[in-house]
Amino acid sequence: MMSSDNPIPMTSNRPYLLRAIYDWISDNGLTPYLLVDATAEGVRVPPHVIKNGQVVLNIAMRAVANLDLGNERIGFQARFSGVSHAIHIPIRAVLALYAQENGQGMMFPAEEGDAPPPSDDTPPPSPPEGKDEDGPRPQRGAPHLRVVK
Repeated sequence: MMSSDNPIPMTSNRPYLLRAIYDWISDNGLTPYLLVDATAEGVRVPPHVIKNGQVVLNIAMRAVANLDLGNERIGFQARFSGVSHAIHIPIRAVLALYAQENGQGMMFPAEEGDAPPPSDDTPPPSPPEGKDEDGPRPQRGAPHLRVVK
């Protein structure tokens, strides 16, 4: 039995949880949305999509190209206003991954050494209208995240 005085160092479980939640949402035919702290170092997204220091990104396979859910970062190509952009999100900048249709998913706490996410009570921003290739999205309220156990 291991002593708790000398824990074995482990890597972050965040990238593994992100991949699992992404698969779960996609396998259920829903649309995975990523809530990102756009002020975190290394985040590369078009400035015009940032609202209140955060950005919500549709990362469904039909909405992005070359999706890479890596251990250190998430990368993909996405179109905003008809222009293709290379998107880079450090894993530590991910605040939540949830299904757009019902809000089920997972919020991610700040990791040790990370700045805490904004603590005001403003709901996460909605993605800009008309960005889906399937036509305009219906208006919806802010997502309600639930902890998945």
